[in-house]
Amino acid sequence: MRRRDFLVTGAALPWARAAAAAAPRVAALVSTYHVRSHADNIVTRLLEGYWIGERYYPPTLKVSSLFMDQVHPADIGVRLSQAYGFEVTSSIAEALAQPVDGVVLVAEHGNYPTNEKNQHLYPRFEFFEQVVAQFRKHRRSAPVFVDKHLSYDWKKARQMYDWSRELRFPLMAGSSLPVTFRRPDLDYPLGVEFDDALMVGGGWTGDGGIFHDLETLQVFVERRKGGETGIRAVEHLQGPAVWQAAEQGRWSKALLRAALARAEKPGPGRPEDVRQPVLCLLEYRDGFRAAVLKLGGLVNEYLIALKVKGKPEPDATLCYIPIENSNNFSMLAHGITEMIATGRTPYPVERTLLTTGALSFLMESAWRGHRRLETPELKIAYRAPAKSYYAAGPGS
Repeated sequence: MRRRDFLVTGAALPWARAAAAAAPRVAALVSTYHVRSHADNIVTRLLEGYWIGERYYPPTLKVSSLFMDQVHPADIGVRLSQAYGFEVTSSIAEALAQPVDGVVLVAEHGNYPTNEKNQHLYPRFEFFEQVVAQFRKHRRSAPVFVDKHLSYDWKKARQMYDWSRELRFPLMAGSSLPVTFRRPDLDYPLGVEFDDALMVGGGWTGDGGIFHDLETLQVFVERRKGGETGIRAVEHLQGPAVWQAAEQGRWSKALLRAALARAEKPGPGRPEDVRQPVLCLLEYRDGFRAAVLKLGGLVNEYLIALKVKGKPEPDATLCYIPIENSNNFSMLAHGITEMIATGRTPYPVERTLLTTGALSFLMESAWRGHRRLETPELKIAYRAPAKSYYAAGPGS
């Protein structure tokens, strides 16, 4: 089918026709489903409702079908299907055989391999490719949410984005970190001028962990003057080279001190005592530079410090993860609900596309011996939303 024929049918806009429906129908496509899995953190909130601070949001979507790629020994998907009356399907095609108003794709957790670049090979692209095939087959589409980065592979991620633009369906992606609680509350108006920024994270140095840090950094720095223009080059360093880069002025120890001052659960020792620190250096196309520093054993939180031009001291905050109830996912579930109801994403998917690309090239940099890599592919320009989208209050 030609793109023009697909668009002329009007099938790419089903949410407009379904706006009057009391409960938009959602197909949930997950890698596996057990307690505290991302499927549980997201899909279960769509089933049961969720709390943000002191306010409860009852469910407004209806999960109509569930596909699980792997059934965990402690599976809860089947039992939830019996409790809530939705179908567990044996394929993605079957899950999308009937019209739906939204697709929630959560391919995180499960028994999947890791490659030589320390990338976890979750099948997000493969799931998404099958979704697009069903959209084409049935000449209809719906908004799609993809949990975390689009793919471990840049070309696959770009293809996913391009398909969404070709078929004109809203695409939302990313993790809970950009939308979670901030302690203290820290936000900036559009057009702020930054001199520097440093994200400080923990010891998860695989691609899933670094992605969280990149997104946490990006949600702040995308608000800088001129808007986002993309990333020119990346470099992955580890071990003594991290501290050598600090002495060379490539990242700021003053920002490190400001970030660590916000830690609520600091580990013992000094930053310099961390056995295997990891540093991710980002050079943006507009000349701005920022970094992610991972200090396993000393840090197990998400801390960020930023130097605003003309301000003597840096700002810093903790992007807070409520371990007791995973409530960092509630604002993410809220955004998914809004997108499916309105056909509009609460923040640009280009943020996730850019951080997905930066992540892929950083893992490539590490694999190639920590080489600096030019990234002309990441000429991705976008504007952050006028109002930052994240959970207000200290969190619960």
